[in-house]
Formats: sequence, structure tokens, C-alpha cells
Amino acid sequence: MSDETPDRTELAEDRTDLAEDRTAMANERTFAGWARTAMAAIGIGLGFKALFNTMEPTWAPKAIASLFVLLGVFLIWMAERRACVVAGRLNTHAARDMKQMNLKLIALAIGTGSLALVAGIWLLV
Repeated sequence: MSDETPDRTELAEDRTDLAEDRTAMANERTFAGWARTAMAAIGIGLGFKALFNTMEPTWAPKAIASLFVLLGVFLIWMAERRACVVAGRLNTHAARDMKQMNLKLIALAIGTGSLALVAGIWLLV
């Protein structure tokens, strides 16, 4: 074999490295999908509160809206946990991965905003 052509071991390592990069990117897409689902649940809760604000008893639309918003908080928290576990097991090679800290910051921002929304639903008229 000539010196210019890589041997089978090098080619196998390259394929493994590329597969790990693809897995890291798939993990990020999965996190983004769950984050979108969490934001949709939060939006449903906010929309329910806005549409059924005059419903009696007055606590019912607040409770249902809060349930959806808290579901969104749970979803983003679980997505962050799972994404960080997978990201911790991977080493990217050619691709730049999203750092675990960024995932945590995104989840924290969505979660904090959602909890503030729940407080607003209950405390504001």
C-alpha cells in the first residue's frame, strides 16, 4: 500500500468521528424540538388564560393556564437534563457542538420566564 492512501483503521476512525459529530448535532436538534414543544405548551396556557378569562369560577382558567405553563417548565427541564447527559458522553471532532452551559442557560431562561408568567397569572388581575 502506498503512503498516500489511508489504511482501513484510519478510515474506520474517520467514519466513527463523523458519526459522533452527527450524533451531537442530532442531540442539539432533539433539544430544540423539545424546547419548541415546551414553548408551545406555555403558549397554550397563555392563550387559554386570555380566551377564557371571564370563565367562572375565576380560578379555573388560571389553574388550567398554570398547568400548561408548568408542563412547559417540566418539558424544558427534562430536555436539558437529557441533552446534557448525551452531550457529556460525546466528543465532537469536525463539528462545533453546543456547550452544555448554553443548554442550561436556554432552559433556565425559559423556565424562569415561565414561572414569572405563572406568578403574573395569579397575582395580576
